[in-house]
Amino acid sequence: MANTKEKLLEIRNLKKHFKIDSTNVLKAVDGISFDIFKGETFGLVGESGCGKSTAGRTILRLYEATEGEVNFKGENVHAKKSKKDLKKFNRSMQMIFQDPYASLNPRMTVKDIIAEGIDIHGLVKNNKQRSEVVNQLLQTVGLNSDHGNRYPHEFSGGQRQRIGIARALAVNPDFIVADEPISALDVSIQAQVVNLLKELQQERDLTYLFIAHDLSMVKHISDRVGVMYLGAMAEIATSDELYKRPMHPYTQALLSAIPLADPEVERTRERIIIEGDIPSPINPPSGCRFRTRCPMAMEVCSKIVPELKEYEDGHWAACHLYDSRYNAENKAMELQHH
Repeated sequence: MANTKEKLLEIRNLKKHFKIDSTNVLKAVDGISFDIFKGETFGLVGESGCGKSTAGRTILRLYEATEGEVNFKGENVHAKKSKKDLKKFNRSMQMIFQDPYASLNPRMTVKDIIAEGIDIHGLVKNNKQRSEVVNQLLQTVGLNSDHGNRYPHEFSGGQRQRIGIARALAVNPDFIVADEPISALDVSIQAQVVNLLKELQQERDLTYLFIAHDLSMVKHISDRVGVMYLGAMAEIATSDELYKRPMHPYTQALLSAIPLADPEVERTRERIIIEGDIPSPINPPSGCRFRTRCPMAMEVCSKIVPELKEYEDGHWAACHLYDSRYNAENKAMELQHH
């Protein structure tokens, strides 16, 4: 768990809408709020198309926010206007991209790809120093200095992702958004890359936002997990708590789809099948966005958007089920007092 409870990032009511045409707006991220503490890994999960990657890119300001704030070390990222301010901020936050094939320039040598940030920010005095830093970064991610003179197409997917990680580390960032960094890799390589990210986090005191659609992998790397559905947050809890006691019906369904190692439990376990397809983010359902696919949907779910509330210490959910349950418990307690 994060050793200090110092907030590195505060995301407040963040929205990113894309205008499709004169009448339609795609609400990719529609009012999400959460904190990321220094030194922790915050996992962000959900089905494809729920807005996770757009959220990551908007936090880093690769996309301008439509509304809301991203406060990094107490400063609003989207309020920065001067080139100097932006440059300083860009150095503090980096991204590891999902596709190690598309995110590396095929015409550049590995050495130049890794050194790009170093050159932009003027972090070395001369070529000799530049080569030393690049060689050290290659070793840090499990490659060797000879690899620096080769081109991306000469490497396997896992090696390319290591090059992408070295590029992100080159400017000594505090915070890294890892956008599905293992989904394009073979299963055998995925664990190696996750272990490398964990080691680097401890050595360099890094903070991660780890985006994935696979809940089983997120459990191994994340301290806390946020579950996203159709542009909104459904639930946030510590990794252990979320896996033991998921509150939101969507989280419960996602978790029930993960196969268990114990064949006895696996055989008797009930799968929660989510019916239907994800609605369009251009025209999301009224009230709770998940209600059209939720086995527990009530009348209130179509009328009122559920608020993300903290029901237990550090466990947040946006679901009317708990409102009615908690309200009933509170009323019963009030009656006892009178």
